[in-house]
Amino acid sequence: MAVTSIIQCQILNAFSFNKNQNQIKKLSLAKLSPTQLLVNQKRCPQTKLEALANVVDDLEAAVKNGIQIDDPSMFSSLLETCFRLEAVEQGIRIHHLIPKTLLRRNVGISSKLLRLYSSNGYIDEAHQVFDYMYDRNSSAFAWNSLISGYTETGLYEDALALYFQMVEEGVDPDGFTFPRVLKACGGMGLIHVGQQVHREIIRCGYVNDGFVLNGLVDMYAKCGDIVKARKVFDKIPSKDIVSWNSMLTGYVKHQLLFDALVIFRFMIQDGYEPDSISISTILTAELSQKLVSQIHGWVLRKGTEWNLPIANSLILVYTNHGRLDLARWVFDEMPERDLVSWNTIISVHKNHRNALSYFNRMLNSNTSPDAITFVSVLTACAHLRLVKDGEMLFSKMTEKYGIIPSMEHYACLVNLYGRAGLIVEAYKVITDKMQFAAGPTVWGALLHACYVYKNVEIGEIAAENLFELEPDNDHNFKLLMQIYGKVKRVHDVERVRVMMVTRGIDC
Repeated sequence: MAVTSIIQCQILNAFSFNKNQNQIKKLSLAKLSPTQLLVNQKRCPQTKLEALANVVDDLEAAVKNGIQIDDPSMFSSLLETCFRLEAVEQGIRIHHLIPKTLLRRNVGISSKLLRLYSSNGYIDEAHQVFDYMYDRNSSAFAWNSLISGYTETGLYEDALALYFQMVEEGVDPDGFTFPRVLKACGGMGLIHVGQQVHREIIRCGYVNDGFVLNGLVDMYAKCGDIVKARKVFDKIPSKDIVSWNSMLTGYVKHQLLFDALVIFRFMIQDGYEPDSISISTILTAELSQKLVSQIHGWVLRKGTEWNLPIANSLILVYTNHGRLDLARWVFDEMPERDLVSWNTIISVHKNHRNALSYFNRMLNSNTSPDAITFVSVLTACAHLRLVKDGEMLFSKMTEKYGIIPSMEHYACLVNLYGRAGLIVEAYKVITDKMQFAAGPTVWGALLHACYVYKNVEIGEIAAENLFELEPDNDHNFKLLMQIYGKVKRVHDVERVRVMMVTRGIDC
């Protein structure tokens, strides 16, 4: 029996996906003829991931010892397993084992490798595989995988460019192509492109495809045509939970509360129980506290109150209604918390010392903060005038967690110094620390600090930059006038007033 065939049989046995099976069948090479693959036999793996890693270890050892492995079906099975287990690291190792000629000419293997990379956010690697494929136009599979990778990582423009290249090269889009392209259109707000894709959907005969129609509803809603979104929604022959959620999200986004509540009720009447997306979406609408309490009660009766998206939404909505006590209760009672949970509770306390307490609890729970977390804790330090704490957190953000400061982080740092009256230090953040040009939020924080502490010299610098960045924002002009007014520079107040009139800005 050939070595590659033996390994393939082991893989097929080891990765049979039995839903009731908690452990993988043992990989045994005991009955094989002596080969170099018999070295260092491993114990029975406890998980599919461990089994997969062991198989790849054996393959790498075989190749290292001069055994040629070029069985297409084996590599195809392995890559399919990597995709199901989201084991991209093992997929990379397998990629290195596949002979280049086989990878280039076998569209099945290259397509599965491309899908694995793109679905896990390895877009550059996916595109390299795509460019290397010999017969990528034989079906839409490879194109769909790469387009999907672009849309899922927010690279909408690249997704649309690839779609038009696909059409230009004569590859027919299918029912998996259009939803991904429509998502890109919605992400960029390009309704004219979405309409063009809609016409193509009709020409290709996918006008009754529920998956495609859901994408159309979402696209039109995100692009601002909620009426068209509803027309498409009403034409869906067999609505599913995604259909209802797409329409519900559209109404909530456009602040059409009545329509959102109506569609929410119709969904329940039609036999679709709201899921975590439905509940968290309706909770983000501007509901009365009475309605929020009713929805919370419904969730409690259904036993889904500790679903993470729902619990996180409840924390936020109770805060918006001024019920921090209830927000804290929900958070404290949660059996598990994710990064969103911690960021939400810290954010709602960003004007209070509790933000720092929750931040410390977060670290103690072994949850790593992200860029959003630091915006909230730096804001809290600024409000509390905790300059040393803020400086320490900013340093920890970059040095310990490797987070590159954004414009918002620098604005928080300027605000930290500015609120404490350290105007020069605030200005030095812009001149000495920032690696890119300061934007309106940064200069605005500095200008406000100069207004509070009557610093005319630096205030003028901040104002001049804001006049360039926001030439029509009357607030910046008025703030500079107030700075001059505080120090009795009446002539300069009048000069700024004339400047506003000259620029056509209402005083």
